[in-house]
Order: sequence, then structure tokens, then C-alpha cells
Amino acid sequence: MKNGYFCQSRAFRSGLTKEHRRWKYTEMKSTAIQQMPLPTAVLSKLAVAFVALTLVLPTSAQDDVPILKTEATGAFVWGEDTRAGAVSSSIRDPLTGNAIHKLNHGGVEVSSRAGFEKIRSGHAGELLNFTATVVNNTTSELLVRQGAASVDGRIILPLPLVLTRKGLSKKERAQVWEAASMNCFASGFLPAQVFLPPNATADVRTVTPRSAVTLSFVVKDPRDYSVLCAMDGCHPKGTIRFSVTVNATDFVFVWPGRTMVDCGK
Repeated sequence: MKNGYFCQSRAFRSGLTKEHRRWKYTEMKSTAIQQMPLPTAVLSKLAVAFVALTLVLPTSAQDDVPILKTEATGAFVWGEDTRAGAVSSSIRDPLTGNAIHKLNHGGVEVSSRAGFEKIRSGHAGELLNFTATVVNNTTSELLVRQGAASVDGRIILPLPLVLTRKGLSKKERAQVWEAASMNCFASGFLPAQVFLPPNATADVRTVTPRSAVTLSFVVKDPRDYSVLCAMDGCHPKGTIRFSVTVNATDFVFVWPGRTMVDCGK
């Protein structure tokens, strides 16, 4: 009896085990079948998202083009040589001892001088006078255009400047400033060679390889009280910046007012 019970019990357990295995296999197969649509659905969603992304990317790339171009041009600032290859320096004119600031990059050398003077006797206000010489040591032509000045963070465009008013009509004379009557130019401190109107794309100077061009311009100090006097004389307050554009890059020069030459002396 015991042997019969044992045989029946073992057969039952064996049958149960087989049934259990069959059930587990069926359950796993069923579960796998139920789970198969999930990855397919996910992949389908990913595919849709990828298609949508590829449709969006070209539009975004087109929108970013101006930003990339702007970042690519940028500016070199004298005294802030953070951009690779830009080198700032300052020398003294051997004849006058006045400072000359220089910026060098990629075969392009831009040097600058800065001075100031009163507008004229009996009139309040100061004129800030700048010059920049661009030397082309590259093998390609350069396009040069003057920029503007910044006084206390305020952008000031150059005055319309001519070497002399002679030969101009009364109306034309009233609209321009005469370099010959300004001390910075009359004294020879700044060269009166080329004057370019601001933001005029037609008035761009081409500098051929192994040659140079000198640009001069003048701005009126917009401040009511722009001069600070001390034991060593009077000078413009704060720091003045001015720029010249070479191709698509601005070369910006920083001039503390106390370092600018007083052309009225």
C-alpha cells in the first residue's frame, strides 16, 4: 500500500511538475506575446519623434545662422587679449613721447592715437579726436571702415569731417566740421588723410597686401562736464573707446581720458 501510494504520489508530483512547467512556459510565452507590442509602440514613437526632429533641425539651423555669423566676427579689444592670437601693445612716439596703442592679429596691425581739445574759444564742450592706421601684412586685400566711439557706455558716431570748408556752399559748410581748424590736426599730432562717414558701406577703403591706410575721425563729448582738472592738467573723465572695422572684425581701442593728449596746449 505504501509502495502504491508512493508510486501514485511520485507520479502526481511528476505530473504536477510537468503541468507546472507547461503552465510556466505558457505564462512566459503569453507574457512575451503581450509585451511585444510595447517595444514596437515605443520604437514607433521614437521613429515619429526622430522624423519630427529632423524636420525641425533644418529650420533651427537656418535661424541660428545670423547668430553664428555674429559670434564668428566679434571684436578685438585693446588690453583684453582673451581671443587666441590677438596681441595688445603700447609704445611711445620717439619724437613726442605720446602713447600709441597697437592691436595685432593674423598679419593685420592696427595702431591708434587719441587727443582732445575744446570745440573753440568761447564755446563749451570738448572734441575727442582719434586716428587709426591699418597695416596689411597678409596676402589678401582688407576692407576698412571706421566705427564709432563709446563714452560712458554711450555710442557716439563721428562728426561729418572735411579737411577744409573752402569751395563748399554756405549750406554745406554749416553741415560739416573742418579738420584744418582743429588743433589736433593743425599741429600734426593726428594725420588729416582719410575721413570716412560712419556706417557708409560705399565709403570703404581697400588695403592691398603690404600697404597701409590711416583713418581719422572726431566725436563730440556728449557730457556736460566732461573734463576733470588736477595738478598735471585737465583731461576727459572716465574711459573712452573707439573702433575701426577691418573686414568683419572690430578693432576696439581703450583710452583712459588721462592718457589722451591735450591738443590745446
